[in-house]
Amino acid sequence: MAIIGSKEVSSLIKIGVIGCGQWGPNHIRIFTQLSDSEVLRCADPDKSRLSAVKKSYPHIQTTADYRDILEDPAIDAVCIATPTNSHYSLSMESLESGKHVLCEKPLALTPEQCEDLSVLAQKKNKVLMVGHVFLFNSKITWLKEYIRSGDLGRVYYAYSTRTNLGPFRYDVNALWDLAPHDVSIFNYLFDSCPLSVSGRGHKCLGESLEDIAFATLEYPNNIMANLHVSWLDPKKMRQITIVGDKKMVMWDDLDSDGPVKVYDKHVEKTNVYYETYGEFQLLSMEGSITIPKIGISEPLKVQGRYFLDCVSGNTPPALADAGKAEDVVRALCAIQDSIEQDGVLVTIP
Repeated sequence: MAIIGSKEVSSLIKIGVIGCGQWGPNHIRIFTQLSDSEVLRCADPDKSRLSAVKKSYPHIQTTADYRDILEDPAIDAVCIATPTNSHYSLSMESLESGKHVLCEKPLALTPEQCEDLSVLAQKKNKVLMVGHVFLFNSKITWLKEYIRSGDLGRVYYAYSTRTNLGPFRYDVNALWDLAPHDVSIFNYLFDSCPLSVSGRGHKCLGESLEDIAFATLEYPNNIMANLHVSWLDPKKMRQITIVGDKKMVMWDDLDSDGPVKVYDKHVEKTNVYYETYGEFQLLSMEGSITIPKIGISEPLKVQGRYFLDCVSGNTPPALADAGKAEDVVRALCAIQDSIEQDGVLVTIP
């Protein structure tokens, strides 16, 4: 049995990475570090990107043609980290080639394309997973459990902010670039896709793509969620706030000291009749701020570990399968539809 470093070659899941731009090298690093996987090949039409990968990982074969990966019988699974408009076709070709697939978000540009990929994955008996990486963030997992525990109480509303000055993209707008993260998080936290949405967008830097977008999503149990995404903002922010009738909680992905803060704040109604104010008076109750201790782990590595476990056991990736991807894409399509109709309410089937 051959050994590479501390890895037994015969037990390794062989990976091919398509796309070596912003995220591809991160996936290469993760699958190189994990004990039961090995990156055999990577592909990108940009030779300078391939050279950079080769310098860091001399053992990895590089190619400008992704088909070399699909035609390699030694490769078990493909990781797709290319521009959004290529996700569907590359995932389709990879599944047809008999490979398991991990594709960056969003999985496709229409719900119908997501459904096509799901059907094909089942037909080929292959794992198809989308890279909704924040579902593997320990802080988001903690929020999920905190809501489920009932300590937050009934959720009134939530809102997210995901902004920065760039990086700018030319294949999709800011909504499709950034909002898949927050929609997938909201869907996960509230155990549902939204019932209806409305959105507004603005094209500041050009005439073809929205640089900023605001959207409101209505979830079951009368939960309202709002999201703000932007490529044109003075400050990088990655935040989510959730307001319940017992407490309030805030997640700040960029706050290393206290990424999750629980606010013991709520509103109580008095039973005393006030002629001026009506049948009750609202009293704001102020309490302490708690920073829970949550384990630290790299979400991308946890995601990679989950994908490998699914491939090894040939089990569906329930946390981020094609169905979850389709829910996100369906919401994004509805928000985009609303933006193009100046903010009308769009019901999601």
